[in-house]
Amino acid sequence: MDGYDRVMTYGFWADVVGVLHAAIVLFVVGGQALILAGWWRKWAWTRNVLFRRAHLGLILIIMSIAVLGEWCPLTIWESELRQLAGQQGYTQGMIATWLERLLYYQAPLWVFIGAYALFTLVAVWSYWRYPPRR
Repeated sequence: MDGYDRVMTYGFWADVVGVLHAAIVLFVVGGQALILAGWWRKWAWTRNVLFRRAHLGLILIIMSIAVLGEWCPLTIWESELRQLAGQQGYTQGMIATWLERLLYYQAPLWVFIGAYALFTLVAVWSYWRYPPRR
């Protein structure tokens, strides 16, 4: 594989992982907003068991990773793919730059843990107070 193919292949897969990461963030944050709106607006679909379990499961995984002080595996995977593509960080290309602004801001770990904990509490509370239905 020559240099161009390596950059294109690994860079492409790094972008795919980045888009997947953004989709997960959108699902978790947007999903919680929709759950709360569905509770208020009486939308039956927001009580779907698969949707609610997937949503709660993801936020619990995210919270666990943060409490352990670990990096998200998708962040690590994307970073390694970018390095294999010969890229530096998350500033290469339009997609990578957009994802960096959206997902990779700088703050101390305790800020992330606090935000994740608050979000997790809201998700668990809404799961309990507005439970899913089959």
